[in-house]
Amino acid sequence: MTRRIVVAVTGPRRGAFGPRFLVGCALRWYGAQALQVRPGDDLSQLQYDAVVVTGGHDIDPVIYAAEPEVHPKYDAERDALELAVIDDALARNLPLLGICRGAQLLNARRGGNLFQELKSHRKMTSNRWTILPLKTLNVEPSSRLWRLLMSDNCRINSLHNQAIDKVGEGLIVSGRDLDGIVQAVEDPRKPFLLGVQWHPEFLLFYRRQRLLFQALIQAVRSAAE
Repeated sequence: MTRRIVVAVTGPRRGAFGPRFLVGCALRWYGAQALQVRPGDDLSQLQYDAVVVTGGHDIDPVIYAAEPEVHPKYDAERDALELAVIDDALARNLPLLGICRGAQLLNARRGGNLFQELKSHRKMTSNRWTILPLKTLNVEPSSRLWRLLMSDNCRINSLHNQAIDKVGEGLIVSGRDLDGIVQAVEDPRKPFLLGVQWHPEFLLFYRRQRLLFQALIQAVRSAAE
């Protein structure tokens, strides 16, 4: 009997039930099991085949050697946990999907940095948060994201007030919004390493959004074969 694929789903010690649940639903839809990983868990005792780093609080700018420009609520223990999980995934070439802060943390770990506020950078798009697909994603041709979505653009949601500025080492931009703000990064050298600024777990009624989770799991199966 084939062992079921296990995907580590990171998040805060408490809360974020909705996003965790929806990510878990998407993974189960494609035959994988979600392993919820929280601060305080002993990573050395956990076994997983892929990683989803979920959204949440802004990351501490000390991670990318910057002074705070705004003063949101940081979660230091979550930052530490997820950096360790990202390091493990990178070291073992595990498929990884970073969602919102997950994409930002991946970028920072690769030596990139962030815009700490976006309102001043927006001219054509709203700074309003919404789980509804009211913003346009322009996908870079020939990117993995383009091959996955098979479209030059699609509709996405927006729940972030920070975003990638300088892109980290080995990452390329595979999607931007109408203001040119980075919405997706990927590493074409890895089996599957993708960070998206939007929240696909809230858009599972769109097949294109579900495909992000399917591709993550398929990357595990392909590696095993």
